[in-house]
Amino acid sequence: MRQEEVLYMFPESMRSQWECTAKQADKLQEIRLRVNVPAAVLINNREWFLDTEGRLVDMPPHGAQNRPEELEQILKHLCQYSVYAFADEIRQGFLTIQGGHRVGLSGQVILEGDGKVRNLKYIRYLNIRMAHEIKGVSDVILPHLYNKSGQVLNTLLISPPGCGKTTMLRDMIRNLSDGTKYGKGVNVSVVDERSEIAGSYLGVAQNDVGIRTDVLDGCPKREGMMMLIRAMAPQVLAVDELGNEDDIQALRMASGCGCKLIATVHGGSLEEIKHKKYMRNVIEDGLFDRYLVLTKRNGRCEVEGIYDGEGERCLN
Repeated sequence: MRQEEVLYMFPESMRSQWECTAKQADKLQEIRLRVNVPAAVLINNREWFLDTEGRLVDMPPHGAQNRPEELEQILKHLCQYSVYAFADEIRQGFLTIQGGHRVGLSGQVILEGDGKVRNLKYIRYLNIRMAHEIKGVSDVILPHLYNKSGQVLNTLLISPPGCGKTTMLRDMIRNLSDGTKYGKGVNVSVVDERSEIAGSYLGVAQNDVGIRTDVLDGCPKREGMMMLIRAMAPQVLAVDELGNEDDIQALRMASGCGCKLIATVHGGSLEEIKHKKYMRNVIEDGLFDRYLVLTKRNGRCEVEGIYDGEGERCLN
């Protein structure tokens, strides 16, 4: 990520305050803006605060507070001064901006009569999460994504939070789409429910997900999988973060239509996943041919193990 990308997230009148942060663009992970408190930034897993001059300091300084009108101005700028155009995303609590960066939103909720969220107002908390592509991160596991005939295997990626699960999934999709020495490129369809995989902005993927990949952005997984099967005839269907029985039922339907599956789920191990009620039958029925488990050791994320459909560790 370039320094200019960070600066362009803010109105021109505020950019001088963010120059010090922008110089750390390649290591910048988050910018948290909260009303009446100093801005906090996460750089290389370390938290800093901005002082009144925009310098990065260890402790929150007095006086460097974000006023409500400043946050409103930043939000309008991020929405290209047309908040209405982003109303559907805002209602879900986030929006995706140019570059594939994701902005989490929090404030006062406006409810419908049936209790569903209609919109957000008085947005007083912003969390800008930077999108960092790491191409090649999936190269180490590529040999295990194909069978001997070069066909893609149904694969489940298991990872605790913060271990680069979505980054790994994105690179897997790119490799499967473009083709590798282990198998030719295939048509991949992605249900990007929260715009985290492709990072689409105005419908265009900001991250490299491959030349044969189609993306359905901002759509619930169950509906999205069925839409893509009908409309795009994918050879591989990819989704992030399986979370309930509805997701599993949609996966089974997709598998029955001849699609290969690439999916992720939160968990620390294959054994832990077996104890999730909605995943137990999936594993027992052998829906997946490969299980990839990520872990974090000494502050670094790495592949803990690769297992076959029977749960046996594969040789590397």
